[in-house]
Amino acid sequence: MAHPSAEAFERFALPHAEAALALARALVRVDADAEDVVQEAYVRAFKYFGSFSGTSPRAWLLAIVRNAAYALLRRQGPLVPVADFDDQTAAPWASGELPLTPEAALLGAVDAAQVRAALGGLPVEFREVVVLRELEQCSYKEIAEIAHVPIGTVMSRLSRGRRLLHAALAQVPREGPPS
Repeated sequence: MAHPSAEAFERFALPHAEAALALARALVRVDADAEDVVQEAYVRAFKYFGSFSGTSPRAWLLAIVRNAAYALLRRQGPLVPVADFDDQTAAPWASGELPLTPEAALLGAVDAAQVRAALGGLPVEFREVVVLRELEQCSYKEIAEIAHVPIGTVMSRLSRGRRLLHAALAQVPREGPPS
């Protein structure tokens, strides 16, 4: 099979560059490393572009970005595995009921830097699903494809990630930057 043109790849991949960079930043947390991850991912994607036969270019590209980010994280040191989480059997971690829309309630009270810091503090498995769902508006199915996990695991990680994010943002002082 002949390799596709650079122009065809650009039309295919460039619309997803912002999402790729957002995911890479969320996973590796260092802008320079995130840019390197995206560049590496796009080189890989171009190399295998001729064999793409899926239905979602965005999910395919973000999966490559995710893989490149995890490869960098592994090179930097061992990843700490996260135990599976079951909302039905987990012990309550916070007192009181959560508001119906905790993200909306807290986002009104904190600024973007505080949200980025709270997201950065989440374990990588939770951070990636929160970013993909809340910031990149990926469907559960797309996230499952990107992360190579079952949809149930996506939902579990998203639930726990949202709760951890809520807890982190609830601890943010309301006056001035976080300490």
